[in-house]
Parts: sequence; C-alpha cells; structure tokens
Amino acid sequence: MSVPLITGLRARAVNVPLEYPVRTSIGIVATSPLVLIDLETDRGITGRSYVFTYTPLALKPVREMLESLSALVAGQPLAPHEIARLLDRRFRLLGNTGIVKIACAGIDMADWDALAQAHGKPLVELLGGARKPIPAYDSHSMDGEQVGAARAERAMRQGFKAVKIKIGYPDVEQDLRMVRAIRAIIGDATRLMVDYNQSLSVPEAVARGRRLADEGVAWIEEPTAQEDYAGHAKIRAAISTPVQLGENWFGPDEMHKAIRAGAADLVMPDAMKIGGVGGWLQASALAQAHGLPMSSHIFQEISCHLMAVTPTAHWLEKMDLAGPILKQSLQFENGAAIIPDVPGTGIDWNEKAVREYAV
Repeated sequence: MSVPLITGLRARAVNVPLEYPVRTSIGIVATSPLVLIDLETDRGITGRSYVFTYTPLALKPVREMLESLSALVAGQPLAPHEIARLLDRRFRLLGNTGIVKIACAGIDMADWDALAQAHGKPLVELLGGARKPIPAYDSHSMDGEQVGAARAERAMRQGFKAVKIKIGYPDVEQDLRMVRAIRAIIGDATRLMVDYNQSLSVPEAVARGRRLADEGVAWIEEPTAQEDYAGHAKIRAAISTPVQLGENWFGPDEMHKAIRAGAADLVMPDAMKIGGVGGWLQASALAQAHGLPMSSHIFQEISCHLMAVTPTAHWLEKMDLAGPILKQSLQFENGAAIIPDVPGTGIDWNEKAVREYAV
C-alpha cells in the first residue's frame, strides 16, 4: 500500500465553555481555548487533533503558526516521524519550544490520527497495543468545600477510584480542611491527589508537605515553580509524599533533565507539550528506563491510546476540555477510559458547535 500524501492543513480557533472553571492557586482558566487541526490527505482521509492554549490571547498566534506550516507539510508523505524531523530541522535555530512546539505537536497528533485511519485501526493498535480500560482519576479544581463536595460525590457515583483536587489556599490549615472534607466523602479506599500548580516557595512546600504527610495523599503535584528541578529535588528529599511533575515539560529533553536532577517520584507528560505521539513514546521510554510511574495530563482522547502502550502507565487524567465540540466525548465506565473502537483516535468535530464557539 502506497503512503498517503498530505495535501493541506486547516486550523480553526474556538473558545469552548467548561462545566467547571479550572480554578487554581495562581489563576482561573474560565473557558477552554482550543485550536482545531484538520490534516487533509490525497486519500480523502482527514487527521484531526486539537491544541489547548490556556488563554484566548494565544489562540490567534497558534492558529497562524499552524496555518503557516500548511505549505511546509503539503506534499509530504504521511510519515509522522519524518514530518517531526522536518519540523525540528526547520526550527532548530529559532528553538522548538513554546508556540512552535505546540503547533508541531498538534500536527504530529493529526498525522498519527490520519495514519491510523489509513490502516483502519485505532491508534493504540497501530502503535502495537490493544484496546483496554485505562484507569482514570477525576480531575477537579480549587473548588471550595461546597462545590468540591458535590464533585467528589458525583465522582463516587461514577465509579472513579481516584480524585485530584487543587489546593494552595492562603494557609495550610485551609489546605488540610479541604483535603479532609474530600476524604470524608471518597473514603480511604479512593486515591486522593493534590496539585499546588507551582504556587509555593521551596521552604513553604516542605512545610506544607510535612503537614500533609498523615492525610494519605497519593501525590503532591508541582509544589513549586516547574522549572526549578533542584527545588523539587529538595522538596522530594524532605517529605514522605510522592512528588508528581511533568505537565509543563516541553519535550523529552526537559523530562530527562528533571529525572537526572531527582525532581520527581512520578511523571506526568502532557501529550501536546511533550511533542505529540512521537514525543510521548520517547517520554515513556525514559519513564520505563528509570522505573517511574507515568500518568497523562489532559488531552484525554489521545492520551487513552498512549497510556495503553506506556510500560509504566499509572493514571489517566479525566478532564474534558473538548467535549462540547466533539461528535462523541471519550466514554468512562467504572472509573476507566474506554478507548473507542474506531480507526484513528476517535476525534471528530460537531461542526454546529464549532461554528457556535468559533473565535
């Protein structure tokens, strides 16, 4: 079978409502700003992916970057690793990070979706894995006790075996009160993770981490500035709760630096920032080589496929950023993601909703 050729790329910006705003100790993500990618081929196959820009202010530059790359990939064979190398060479002098990395990763994810469709297989099967339930945790925000309790109760009704909340309140007593309120609802058998979203100094993170030691917390995520690997190593050495890190690594090289610094007990790459499917596969090899359990960060539709082929797979993060503009959201049963039995990743647009939320 000859390899399909890429004929073009379309990028569209949308700003999607969230059921719950993502409240953190450093700010609020009130909506889900996404750039949708359609990678077209000469076989009539369209590979789809999306990237998340965190703020609507970044929608325009990311969309324009993707549109500018359409001419570069047009005419190229649908060979994701080769396209990744082409893009890496093009941006070697500029630096393949930030918006550039986001755009390139979006193309990579769309490449792999199209290639899996061309082979008539779900992405997980193209990668040599098998469809299976992927254990997930329900990812919540810095919701306060009333909303937090309601979300925790719903998670228990839906069968989740793990819940994550965001903390980093003005003082540690509020953190403890929130942790204990959620624990009272989910019980001792359910894992409870906490996320500080980089809000603490190293000494404060050590102090709060020690106070949390008796609360049965499964991990403390990003307690200090994510790029401070030495600081994370100090925190890790001083507290007993595992330290989780990784959602802000731009590529496997940054992950490798963090591992060498001893910054984390657990790793959590982001499919977009790590470099798409190709970057994820490199990251999972690093995690395996160092014996580190590896979870996913957002992008649940593609992450479920990737987690299924990750040797040290830990938890998939359930956070539905794109559901309102998809024909079919990822399904969960008994606290596990169900990989769809369709060719590709299963991402397809609800065009009526895309028009409604278009920017």
